[in-house]
Amino acid sequence: MKQFKFTALSLILLGSMTAAQAQAEPWSVGASLIYSESPYRGGQDRYLPIPVINYEGEDFWLRSLQAGYYLWKTDQDQLSLTLLGSPQQYDPKDNDLGDMKALDKRRMTLMGGLTYRHSADWGTVRTTLVGDVLNNSNGILWDLTYLYRVQLGKLGLTPGIGALWNSSNQNRYYFGVSGNESARTGIDRYQPDDSWTPYVELTADYQFNAQWRGFVSGRYTRLPDEIKDSPMVDKNSQTLLWTGISYSF
Repeated sequence: MKQFKFTALSLILLGSMTAAQAQAEPWSVGASLIYSESPYRGGQDRYLPIPVINYEGEDFWLRSLQAGYYLWKTDQDQLSLTLLGSPQQYDPKDNDLGDMKALDKRRMTLMGGLTYRHSADWGTVRTTLVGDVLNNSNGILWDLTYLYRVQLGKLGLTPGIGALWNSSNQNRYYFGVSGNESARTGIDRYQPDDSWTPYVELTADYQFNAQWRGFVSGRYTRLPDEIKDSPMVDKNSQTLLWTGISYSF
């Protein structure tokens, strides 16, 4: 079975969307499904089932593929140490194109850093700065998001806008082509710099009763020149959808 390919945007998306669905109960569990377009030439769009496991405690929080420990916490401001399980990868064995199949594998990794969140009547600002702790990409990601929640009875709507910064190491590992790869495959050598990736998103959640809640989330991303100019990439943008249901304790 072919493995699902995420981009770095996907792991950040999981954090922002689950944060938008935060509930008063400490625990919620459920099931969800993610659809993501592949940015790579010869790549296939993917569907991935992901368990929903959210926990909000005094010192510790868990949101699907993210976990954190609060260093500072008030009703308006939270600063926490954060770990992100990054499933972003490129496996040449799963590509349909001959030249792409001869590229090196890009591996999944674990990223750690800080997350800060400020909530007010005018909305929520969240920023996350994380770096690769397993020395796979040796990259750094910085995400900045503005969210505004509107509650319409049992229906909640949370539109958002933001941007993601990829360091040059991050871009070169996942979208660059080394000299050795170029000589082996015939694909042009490519060494991108750092980049900013803008996006818009919308999360809708519906409270069926005191315990059960359903949600659907989407994000549209406009890929920067540093990524879309890669000979590995044939997209100008990327769409990701996430839907599921959860039960709160």
